[in-house]
Amino acid sequence: MASLDKPPVVTTTVKWRFPAVHPEGRKYIVASAAISLILLFFVWDELGFLFVGVTLWVASFFRDPVRAVPSGDDLIVSPADGLVTLIQEVAPPREMAGDRGLGDQPMIRVSIFMSVFDVHINRAPIGGRVLDVVYISGKFLNADLDKASDENERQHILMEREDGTRIGFTQIAGLVARRIVPFVKPGDIVAHGQRIGLIRFGSRVDVYLPAGTAPRVALGQRAIAGETILGVIGRSDAATAVPQ
Repeated sequence: MASLDKPPVVTTTVKWRFPAVHPEGRKYIVASAAISLILLFFVWDELGFLFVGVTLWVASFFRDPVRAVPSGDDLIVSPADGLVTLIQEVAPPREMAGDRGLGDQPMIRVSIFMSVFDVHINRAPIGGRVLDVVYISGKFLNADLDKASDENERQHILMEREDGTRIGFTQIAGLVARRIVPFVKPGDIVAHGQRIGLIRFGSRVDVYLPAGTAPRVALGQRAIAGETILGVIGRSDAATAVPQ
């Protein structure tokens, strides 16, 4: 029997590879590449080379890397890549409040800002059933602003674990983002860290932690979707960090 206090010896070698491109982005890459070729051969070389750079950026934006999701039923993983810009105690959005949602008491909200250079595939923070998906049209303010949670175009996703614990998170469009693309619908069963949607192009995700759960990330920390642990359900010891 393996010792419980020692990690197992792993002999498999993991090699770096180029991330795949999500199918949602292929039409944009093809369109940008076609414009680049037309400009290069028929119009203006300098502008064509500029669009070659745009094509590479579009391919990078829709990259979909494999992530190593930490195991543990009580772990809440980040649904987004980006910078932790806000950690606040706020009331849950009215679309996810009430007895059939997150309740009406204030909750800890962790906001993760995704720049146009971050991976924009969003992942499920927990495993469980999707209870509700609510899309709300709105403005396209800078997603880094606090009021973006209430005024921008957004999509709320409410999930529930087998034990009844519920977590809500919100995909918020930003200045450049013009569409939130869901991969799930109410009734779907999703795994911990599973891909659940994306936002085009630059945006933010808010995560509402359950009562009694403190954030395990700090302001200014970089989060990685599906890998960074935002909190442990029922654990009230918050993380601290020192910028260096």
